[in-house]
Amino acid sequence: MTPPSTSVVYGTEDVLVSLCNSVTRVLTVATQGPVHYSGMVQRITKTCLKPDIGCFVLFDGGFSGLVIINFSAAAAMEIYERYMLSMGMSAQELASSFTSDEVSNVMGELMNQVVGDFTGKVRRELQTHITQNQPKMLVLNQQVVLSVDANLDQPEARRVTFYTGSNNIFYLELAIDRTQFIKLYDFEPQDAPDPDALMAQAAAPAPAAAPASAADADTEALLRSLGM
Repeated sequence: MTPPSTSVVYGTEDVLVSLCNSVTRVLTVATQGPVHYSGMVQRITKTCLKPDIGCFVLFDGGFSGLVIINFSAAAAMEIYERYMLSMGMSAQELASSFTSDEVSNVMGELMNQVVGDFTGKVRRELQTHITQNQPKMLVLNQQVVLSVDANLDQPEARRVTFYTGSNNIFYLELAIDRTQFIKLYDFEPQDAPDPDALMAQAAAPAPAAAPASAADADTEALLRSLGM
């Protein structure tokens, strides 16, 4: 197969943009409100968990990396409240503090959805496979900075600023091994599966069996006459 004359290279910033798009997509749907990220990215030397809520997840496979999201208390509470209200919970039933276990559980679940969306895009667009561990949440009500060792050989780290609908800020940090994906030949990325369409297909009644043809009936009669 002849490779294209100009190879398409997919590097760290492309992986980062894909991850940022997963964050905005999942949180926009979850909160029913806008979430966007800065057009500028920072090169950083290490990734850290910082107050008020830090969440991290490791992934491995086609390439290895670490994703950290550091939420301010205001950003975490806004996302938590919008998500729970969109799920039908009343305002009186919501937790009142970002230190609540319920807030941590919800943010961990949303982080899991974000990384799941990202790993699905990696499989479809880069034609490789990565696995993730369960996201870990840590509530930090003091100025404590913790580093997470991802055991990367040649790490590259980036930080991106995100804004919620009320302009509360949180930060995403990504550390991955230095790597590039080079497109060897043209291919069309697979479409993301539509859960509603899959459920409708599963619920659809099975097609009725086609009536037997005359030839099939003659064959069956012959077999019966032979005692078979």
